Amino acid sequence: MGKLSAKCIVAGDSTVGKSTLIQLFRSDGSHFPKNYSLTTTMDVITKTVQIPDSGDIVELFLCDSPGKAMFYEMTEGLWDQPGALCLVFDVTSETSFSNCGRWLQRIKSKTTSPYLPGVLVGNKTDLSGRRAVEKIQAEEWAASHGLEYFETSAKELENFDQPFRALAKSFHRLYQERVENFKSLL
Repeated sequence: MGKLSAKCIVAGDSTVGKSTLIQLFRSDGSHFPKNYSLTTTMDVITKTVQIPDSGDIVELFLCDSPGKAMFYEMTEGLWDQPGALCLVFDVTSETSFSNCGRWLQRIKSKTTSPYLPGVLVGNKTDLSGRRAVEKIQAEEWAASHGLEYFETSAKELENFDQPFRALAKSFHRLYQERVENFKSLL
């Protein structure tokens, strides 16, 4: 069994649910934070993901980033050389969706890798009556930037783990491809 480690930057505007999704994933859905507190520093949560049909595991270091600019600027130095990225927006906020482009640029500027596994997460689908960003719009944007798209409702505990499991699989697949490429050079 092999163990890989990936630093995953989780980014997006304030109040989109980044911290809640991470906490739910870490606790396998058993801990939903009842009180909201603004993330002002970089919190790092570690979670191990078993890769199906491989016997391998990926240890994700989920770097929960502040969404407010003044706090982001204090922590951006911690973003160097990410192994994966997770952009989160609120499906009821067009602004949080349009800002994903800015977050993506910031993360990509911190890596030298030509390919960075990533996901786009539309959170708060339980607020469907207030939806401002349509699923097809988000899917198309994600695809155009090489990201997988997922919709979640942290409040309803829907799909909160899927984006992170997909990231672990993508990171594992990329690692395996690099190993095979290296072996072919020998």
